[in-house]
Order: sequence, then structure tokens, then C-alpha cells
Amino acid sequence: MDFAKPSGEALRVLNDISISLHEGEILGLLGRSGSGKSTLLRIAGGLIQPNSGEVLYRGHALSGPAEGIAVVFQSFALYPWLTVLDNVELGLDAAGLTDDEARRRALSAIDQIGLNGFQSAFPRELSGGMRQRVGFARAMVSNPLLLLMDEPFSALDVLTAETLRTDFLDLWVGHQLCTKAVLMVTHNIEEAVLMCDRILVLGAHPAHIVAEVPVPLEQPRNRMDAAFRTIVDEIYSILTARLAQSITAQGQVHGGLAQILPDIAISRLVGFIEALHSSYENHAELAKIAGFLRLEMKSLFAIAAALHILEFAELEDGAIRLTESGRVFAESDAEQRKRLFKEHLLRFVPLVAHIHQILDERDEHRAPRKRFELELQDHLKPSDAEETMRAAIGWGRYAELFAYDDRTRTFGLGMNSAIATAQARRLP
Repeated sequence: MDFAKPSGEALRVLNDISISLHEGEILGLLGRSGSGKSTLLRIAGGLIQPNSGEVLYRGHALSGPAEGIAVVFQSFALYPWLTVLDNVELGLDAAGLTDDEARRRALSAIDQIGLNGFQSAFPRELSGGMRQRVGFARAMVSNPLLLLMDEPFSALDVLTAETLRTDFLDLWVGHQLCTKAVLMVTHNIEEAVLMCDRILVLGAHPAHIVAEVPVPLEQPRNRMDAAFRTIVDEIYSILTARLAQSITAQGQVHGGLAQILPDIAISRLVGFIEALHSSYENHAELAKIAGFLRLEMKSLFAIAAALHILEFAELEDGAIRLTESGRVFAESDAEQRKRLFKEHLLRFVPLVAHIHQILDERDEHRAPRKRFELELQDHLKPSDAEETMRAAIGWGRYAELFAYDDRTRTFGLGMNSAIATAQARRLP
């Protein structure tokens, strides 16, 4: 699957992927943000046409949305002016049913998903968990053979997500659904092990399958069981190794200028370093520190990637360890931390060093954001380029390497950098 770059060249986002979904299983697509999970799911549902290859559904090539396939999206995607009953009935619009039959099936789906009594309620009257239940009911009302779920619990709070997961699994294990197979996208490792019979771990840039992990555990599953924790740890190790390899590979593209930077606030990086230093003596398994800090996989791996890029930490076999610089950073005061961060930005983040150099060389010490965005977009997807630019701006501001005016979308040298440059130019 290729997308077009601004230059017109093809940017490959999916590469050499072949998957099969078997009757009676929940198959998980697991990977970090930007690894192509949702794109692959939409291709499987006929919502996106691949540039090459084919999708076979019940023995026939899929050329668009097909009967028997339903999707539960991450966002609730409800029409606010329609009641719960009306929103669910939308799932039957193309079924050609009589009004009475459509109403009967909609009421049955509402009852099955635990919303009986709320048929006449509008979305604004419902909690987030109840809105997502409406999304499930709308998908299931058509009695789909294949149910596609795109991070269906990620927008919910922890307790609500756990309840909805349990309720869905009860229906699935109890054979109370017409659905024969489920393909689920998630970035939550424990959720994948809780729900799935088989997990495909995806790598990114472009997306590809790096591992297939079977989950031979009976339902219901216990997070505390040794067998459960073993599978979780295995997946963390796989993802950690892939993350380190990906960072190394990206650092070689376009002189490192196309290195994807996670848009993580400085306060979160500092808090993670402090926790790793004080509570774990500079080294911890990612699964354990994620639980301690209550971090989801998306945030955890973004923070870990940022610290690895900045060389304040190293990733190794499912764990993270502070480097000597990371330990010095943890023990320093605010000004010392800022100076050390500045040094590491200039040494290990080529994009930030590049922006600073351009500003330093120009007489007016200014440059438009677009000038750097175009460079990134020649090598990265627009979403990755945007995130990378946001990260570079936030990190550069913290280190006082440059300033940024969001109104004019223009970079300028930071006050300290401008003073240092002026002083250097006055020297003989």
C-alpha cells in the first residue's frame, strides 16, 4: 500500500503483508502508533482499496464494503440528533428490511449490549462507555460474520473499558453473537493478551509483520497468571527490539533529518527519568514501570523512543536503562538539566541542530516553518512529519535553542542563542 508524497513519489506504508483470519478466533493487530494497523483493518473491511495485492472474503475478491462485515470505530461516531434506537437502526439501512423487522432487530441488539431502557436517549445523555455500547450495537445489529474493531476501548476510562471488554467477551465465549471471527486493532499489550487467540505484532516504516504470537489461554484470563505475564513480557521484548532497530534505521535516512520524533512534553520525559532513577535504580522492565506510572503502550513507547533518541536511556530486551547522561540529568538542578538537554539535542537530534544552524547562518536569524516541513514530507508521512515538527519545536524551546511564533509559523533564534551568536561575531 503506497501513499503519495508532496513530491509525487510513492511512500510505502504497508509492505508484503499476508494474513488469514480463521473462523472462531479473535485476531489482534498490535503495534505502536503509526505502524499501519488501522490502514490494514480498513483494507480488510473494503473501506480502502490497496494499490497492489487483494483481499479475499469468503473466497471472493473484496472490492468495497461487503455484506457481513461490520466495523466498531475508536470514536463513537454517533449522530447527535438521533436517539439510541435511531442510531442503531442505521446499521440496517442497506439491509432492505421492513420497518417492523428493523425495529425488532435494533431493540434486540440494544438489549444484548446492555442498553435496554435507553432506546429513546440521545448521545448527549450518555456516558462515554454507553456511547461506545451504541457503536457496538449498531455494528452487531446486522449480524455480521466478520467484526472489525479499531481500538474500540481506547477512548474510555480504565474501569469503563474493562467492563465493556468483559461484557463483549462474555457474549463471544457464550456464542451469543452471530459473528464468526473478529479482527481487532489495539496498541494495548495486556488488552491484546486478554482478548485475542492470536496476535500479529506489526513493525513500521513501512508496516510489516514482525512476529506472530499465539495466546493458548482459556477464557476468562487472569492478568496475574504466570502464563499471561510470560506472553506479555514476550511481546514487550519484541516491540522493544523493533523500536531500537527502527530508531537506528531512521537515523540513517537523509542524514538523520528524517528521524521521527515522538511529540512528548518535556515534563513527561523528566518525570519518567526521575521515576526510573529514584524508584527503579536506573533500570526497569517496561511492563513494570508502565504499571507504576499508569502509562498505556502508546505513551510508554513514545517516551522510551524519545529518551533513546536523546541518548538519556537505552532500550534492551523489554527493559529500559538510564545512560550515564540520564543519571546525571536525574541528579541535576533545573539549569543544569536544560544545558545537558541542549547538548544532547545538538549532538543526537539532527533536525533540531539543522534548524538551529539555518537560523544561526541567516542575518535576520529567522526561517519559516514550511522550509523544514517540506524537507520532512519528502521522507515521512504527513502525520509523522507534523508530529516530528511539533516535537522539535517543543524540545528546542525548552533548550532555548530557538523561539517559534505560531501565529506567523516562523522560527527565530532563542534569546540566549542570539546573544551568543552576536558575541561570537564580534570576536576578532
